[in-house]
This record gives sequence, C-alpha cells and structure tokens, in this order.
Amino acid sequence: MVRFAVIGTNFITDNFMDAGSQCKGFHVQAVYSRTMERAKEYAAKYDIEDCYDSLDDLAAADNIDAVYVASPNALHAKQSIKMLNAGKHVLCEKTIASNKMELEQMLEAAEQNHVIVLEAMRPVFDPGFQAIQENLPKLGKVRRATFQYCQYSRRYDNYKNGIIENAFKPELSNGAIMDIGVYCVHPMVKLFGMPDHILASGYKLSTGAEAMGTIIARYGDEMQAELIYSKITDSILPSQIQGEEGSMIIEEIPDTVKIKIRTRKDKEWEEINIDKKSNNMYYEIEEFIRLVENEESAKEHNQYSLWELAVMDEARKQMGIVFPADL
Repeated sequence: MVRFAVIGTNFITDNFMDAGSQCKGFHVQAVYSRTMERAKEYAAKYDIEDCYDSLDDLAAADNIDAVYVASPNALHAKQSIKMLNAGKHVLCEKTIASNKMELEQMLEAAEQNHVIVLEAMRPVFDPGFQAIQENLPKLGKVRRATFQYCQYSRRYDNYKNGIIENAFKPELSNGAIMDIGVYCVHPMVKLFGMPDHILASGYKLSTGAEAMGTIIARYGDEMQAELIYSKITDSILPSQIQGEEGSMIIEEIPDTVKIKIRTRKDKEWEEINIDKKSNNMYYEIEEFIRLVENEESAKEHNQYSLWELAVMDEARKQMGIVFPADL
C-alpha cells in the first residue's frame, strides 16, 4: 500500500481522489492546505485522517510514502523538492515544473534521495494513447501530426468581468500553454521524440498570460507537427496523424475514447473504440503505485517531461512569455 498526502484541495484533487479510490494499493493519509480550517474541511469530505498547514511538518511525517502535488505550477518544484528531500515519492500535476531547469532540479533531488518523481500526464498513461501507438505502423511513414486541444475556460468569462483567476496569472507560471498546450506537446514528444526546430506564435491577454497559441515542430526533412491550443475558444475538429499509407483521427487527445484509421489504398475506415475507466487519472496513479511498490525507475517517463519542457521553454521564449521562475 502507498500512503499518500495531497497538496491542494481543488477540483483536480477531487478527480485524483476519485480515480485513486479505484486503484489497488491506494490510501490517502493526509491533506495539506495553507489554512488548517480548509485542510480539515477537505479531510472531512474524504475521511482523511491527518491535516497539515505546514509543509515542513508534512515532510517530517513518518506515515507518508508519497505526495500528490496539485498546487499552482509556480509552486510545483519547490514543494516537490522539499518532499523528495524528505524521502517521499512525488506525483506532480502537469505541468510538472515552470521550466526545464526546475525539472532537472527535481530529478536531481529524486535521484539523491532514491525516490520517484513523476508527472501526472494522464493522456500518455491512458489505454487510448496505447491504441494510438499500437496502430501507428498502419499509417506507413508518418509525415504530419496535428494535435489540437482548445477548451473555452469559464475563468475567461470571469477575466472579461475583471476577475483575474490563477489560470490567467503568469506569475504563477500559468497560461494556455501550461494548462492546455502541454496536452499536445507531451504526446508529440512521446510519439516522435524531440523536434529539431520549432516555431511558435500566441495571443496574450492584458495580464501577460497567454490565452492561445500554435506551435509548429519540424523533425528534420521527414515530418512536421502542428500543435493548436486555446483557453478562449473550443475546438470541434479532432486531432490527426497522417502517414504515407493512411491517416488516423484521434478524438480528444487528452482522453481518447476512439480512433479511426483510413488507409490510402482502399479508402476504408477502421474504427477502434477504447474500453477504459471514465476517469483516466486512474492510469497515471496505477503506474505511479507500480513504480513505487516495485522500486523501479521513472527515468523513461521523465525523459518525455524534459523534452516537453524544452519545447515549451523555447515556445514561450519566441512568444515573449516570461515567468518569474525563468529569472
């Protein structure tokens, strides 16, 4: 059994609690919040035994094996490193760090303390992504990938009414690329590796937060990928991978429930429906528990997170998006 503490008491943590309750070996022992009142309120909701409003006290607790970090992005590295240095494994929400430099510091702390840190990147642990990987050879030589995830945020309505929430605060390392675009970037680098060159363009709000963007990634002279993401519009078209022998349509890249393949030669459609849990956070938690219990390395997973942040760092540089963590 892996005894978790949770840092963060928002809807994402609610989803984590729901998904984790379906995993063998999952137990939440403690909750941290900035105020003890909020920690106790959340603990009562899920019958969690221990409450903390001090990260130092949480790090010192001897009945905690792992910590799920679901605080704002700007706090991920500092909080995770504190827990890693205390000998606790860390499952950290996406985007795992503000930039690649922070992630490298987190990985160093994990290695020094013989514990695991893993990005909670739910799409790539999902059976839908496995179906994409398994069926990719049917397309022949891949020439183009178009991944898009555009989701109109209710927080944008608040923004237009003068209420600036965390999602649109660059000082917290937030914005469209960190919240939405990452769901396109990570699958791209896991499927195709680190691109040779990227070109990025985006639209920024008055707060300096990026609201939507496009990244074009080039892989030598072989293929290119287009990543389209937004927090101020909805996309109605699916994602697509085009090969010389066929094309694949992917419905909902962060939570794929169906893929369709049409070969160039016979023009016939193959439809693949994915049978899986309704809350696909289940699969990242399941993999994390497996790694912890078997004392295995998360190095392979972490390589994709490093590439993800390398792409995003360069994209933000081109778009003029600077976080305090970059300085």
